[in-house]
Amino acid sequence: MRHKRYALTVTFLMIFVLASGVSFADQERYGRKYEITITNLTRGQVFSPPVVISHTRNFDLFRLGQEASPELAALAEDGLTEPLVNSVAKLHSVFETAVGDFILPGDSLTVEIPIRGAFRLISVAGMLVTSNDAFFAARGIQVPARGKVVVAATAYDAGSEANSEDCAFIPGPPCNNPNVHDADNPPEGYVFVHAGIHGVGPQGDGLQVEPARQDWRYPVSQITLRAVY
Repeated sequence: MRHKRYALTVTFLMIFVLASGVSFADQERYGRKYEITITNLTRGQVFSPPVVISHTRNFDLFRLGQEASPELAALAEDGLTEPLVNSVAKLHSVFETAVGDFILPGDSLTVEIPIRGAFRLISVAGMLVTSNDAFFAARGIQVPARGKVVVAATAYDAGSEANSEDCAFIPGPPCNNPNVHDADNPPEGYVFVHAGIHGVGPQGDGLQVEPARQDWRYPVSQITLRAVY
């Protein structure tokens, strides 16, 4: 009897190990899901719908000191997600993309995205909508095998539009002028850490970007990665 119980125990253990092995293999083959939670830490900046990308080490959303891609500039100037999503979807270094919704100051948003194999890095970006071309980003975050990872996201300037702070060229409140760009002032031409809102814009129709409301201090966002399964 004791021998039979021992044999049954060994059999059950072998089944468990084999089943676990299949599960791990399936995760490697088909991927795992991760929750990406984005928290808006600013006082008066709304975030445009953020783009979340799972990718390998061969992918760069941007490089400081270099020109922003037209697709990233479209996100930074008007919060447009489709150009960036369509562009990176063609790359062999990108596995999947996900797009969230607007995030109000103090609020959080969670999206799910799969990872697989070497596609174990996450990058996130979205516009600070009451600006000319400011965006927040976190690049190349390594997903955790278990538990969660929390990182701070900085505000960057795409360098694709001059920081006139003129409501005529700003899509977010109180301006509400999307898809209108300042062609009279030259942009910086490269991505750099944003210097914030300074109240230099003209006042038109009683509307003006105000540092007391729309300025920020770093970091502007908190990004949390957590494995779902």
